[in-house]
Amino acid sequence: MQYIDNDGLFLVSNSSNFQLGFKANADITSFTVVIMHTLSSRVIWSANRGSPVSNSDSFVFDVDGNAYIQSNGRVIWSTNTSQKGVSSMDLLDSGNLVLLGNNGDVVWESFSHPTNTLMPHQSFSEGMKLVSDPRNNLTFSLEIKSGDLILSAGYRNIQPYWAMGKDKRRIINKDGGNLETATIEANSWRFYDQTKVFLGQFVFADGADSNTTWAAVLENDGFIKFYNLPGKITGNVEIPGDSCGTPQSCSSYLVCHDGNTCQCPSGLNVINCKPSPVSCSTSKDQKTLINAGESLTYSALGFVPPSAKTSLEGCKSSCLSNCSCLVMFFDNNSGNCYMFDQIGSFMDAKNGASFESYVKISQISHVKKKGSMAVVIAIVIVTLFVIISLVFIGIRLYKKKNKKSKALDENHETSEEDNFLEGLSGMPIRFTYLDLQQATENFSKKLGQGGFGSVYEGVLKDGTRLAVKQLEGIGQGKKEFRAEVSIIGGIHHHHLVRLKGFCAEGLHRLLVYEYMANGSLDRWIFKKNKTESLLDWDTRYNIAVGTAKGLAYLHEDCDVKIVHCDIKPENVLLDDNFRAKVSDFGLAKLMTREQSHVFTTMRGTRGYLAPEWITSYAISEKSDVYSFGMVLLEIIGGRKNYDSSMISEKSHFPSYAFKMMEEGNMQEIYDQKMKIDESDERVMVSIKVALWCIQDDMNLRPPMTKVVQMLEGLSPVPEPPMASQTGSRLYSGLFKSISEEGTSSGPSDCNSDAYLSAVRLSGPR
Repeated sequence: MQYIDNDGLFLVSNSSNFQLGFKANADITSFTVVIMHTLSSRVIWSANRGSPVSNSDSFVFDVDGNAYIQSNGRVIWSTNTSQKGVSSMDLLDSGNLVLLGNNGDVVWESFSHPTNTLMPHQSFSEGMKLVSDPRNNLTFSLEIKSGDLILSAGYRNIQPYWAMGKDKRRIINKDGGNLETATIEANSWRFYDQTKVFLGQFVFADGADSNTTWAAVLENDGFIKFYNLPGKITGNVEIPGDSCGTPQSCSSYLVCHDGNTCQCPSGLNVINCKPSPVSCSTSKDQKTLINAGESLTYSALGFVPPSAKTSLEGCKSSCLSNCSCLVMFFDNNSGNCYMFDQIGSFMDAKNGASFESYVKISQISHVKKKGSMAVVIAIVIVTLFVIISLVFIGIRLYKKKNKKSKALDENHETSEEDNFLEGLSGMPIRFTYLDLQQATENFSKKLGQGGFGSVYEGVLKDGTRLAVKQLEGIGQGKKEFRAEVSIIGGIHHHHLVRLKGFCAEGLHRLLVYEYMANGSLDRWIFKKNKTESLLDWDTRYNIAVGTAKGLAYLHEDCDVKIVHCDIKPENVLLDDNFRAKVSDFGLAKLMTREQSHVFTTMRGTRGYLAPEWITSYAISEKSDVYSFGMVLLEIIGGRKNYDSSMISEKSHFPSYAFKMMEEGNMQEIYDQKMKIDESDERVMVSIKVALWCIQDDMNLRPPMTKVVQMLEGLSPVPEPPMASQTGSRLYSGLFKSISEEGTSSGPSDCNSDAYLSAVRLSGPR
């Protein structure tokens, strides 16, 4: 055992592969005691995930052999090993923290108390449990029950949604045994019964390299993913196998489509996918069931026992009579009735629709609507009567009353505008300016500054973290702004940053986005400090593919056709798993033309602008392809800061690639890149794709859907043309600005007349 104190890490294993100590949380002021894999900085175990401590608290290993965490004089975690003969603490090379007795036997070990991660040869047995981060609104758990490995969602009534025994990918070695123990060995998860008889395995990676260290992690979205330490997530296999297979694939009551999009089911459009609360005190005649839609199912079906076996009408009657039933499913094939008091997202029934789904709502809202209509009609009649009466009373009194009537009409119109988005399904939440002031602590923690305005970190009362963009100088009024928000807010994709809400109050215009833990791509590829580590090649390549998928969806697959106009590393954000998400799409139309012209001038030297940007000629989605190609070159080679007087051609890979393309020397580009990264055919593929994207002739550039296919190996990549005016035009400008940070941000003149004649920024195709 070796003792070390390094930024809070005070115990290191003999091989230095793992370290124990305090790790700062995202707020920097609170800490958790963790075991961390040294090379990847991945946390594999934590003692106090749900109870972080401050910098004045302590981790204690006392003379009685007990290890505990003390906060404000109170013990919040302990191994409970006092007076059990513990003489030493050791962190093993396997990542297991152990307390040893005088004779060397293990009295306590972290492997017997896992958090959300399983390591190789860590025995996971009945009575143990993996749990996702307890700080989230909904947690997920993995445990062995009734001879099977079960994944469950932590609703008030636990909802299992996956079982190893029903996963068709499992390889069976012996039928009939009860699963008692699961262990990760080599590239598979192996299962044994009580007598250690091998029952079967789940292979999660190709090959069986004995030098590879695999870890299984229960993520906060309810999926189990497998990581190659010190690398990143493999991306090959996850549990469940269906990308919509967890209750939180989308928000509650939305339908998940292939893990990429979330929509309100047709039957719930009338209530905007927001059923009104129905309490047990509500009488039966004030409740009703509405059909959620056709071909819907739910991830927990097939894993929870039915509530009853009856007819459809009997199932509906039981749900209406049961005050805790909010959603019911009826299986037409079996007659099984399932009732739930809480529910996540629906799923498409891919193999036919044997289930019918109903959601309980209150009829009071419908009564209110009818009553409101009657009141409106009465007001109209009375108003007409008053107007006619005023004609006979006198011109002066008539004008006075008429002004009052107009004021009422204006207030009514303003109310209708304020409730505009509330009448559309799946739209973002409308916040007040005070809400966002409180969430951001009066806009005190600034995350960044861009052409559209400043971005601040915010936290809602329920603990949800947000990124709040305070727009500055936009050219649209309230109606136009909300029209654009309704378009942006209706777009959902795994590689697009989700718009969660907005504020349009007075002169204030703010957009509320999901929080991205790892910030923007530029902070990872434009390193200022040479000692900082860059992202590994697998992660950078996955970021490139994810960015391409997000742009392809904007160009081709969403209901509206959107040209981003501002693709650059600052607008590619990374979540806590380094998954790329494109941000600021659709915002270019909110800028005034004067601002757009200024940003075109400011950003000209950064190199992300296509040749047609300079003249605003025929600007289209092919201009985004050019910008993506430039970003791809930055991702491939990264950008390093050097003294401009000492810079060489090969210091900045995009500039070097331009020069070699000008000279028609493709092989030299490839040979030089191989000195940067290990030999990998994807390096050559990505270079070729980037060179296709940055062709001067926009007709030669491939669409983003083709770019995705080439990067994923689904389509061959032909040799790109080498001679390019782009190289000569941009090479000198790029070469001069390598050591410049280039923080200006904003769209080029997307709103010019020439641009708008070529393609609409938002709106139906």
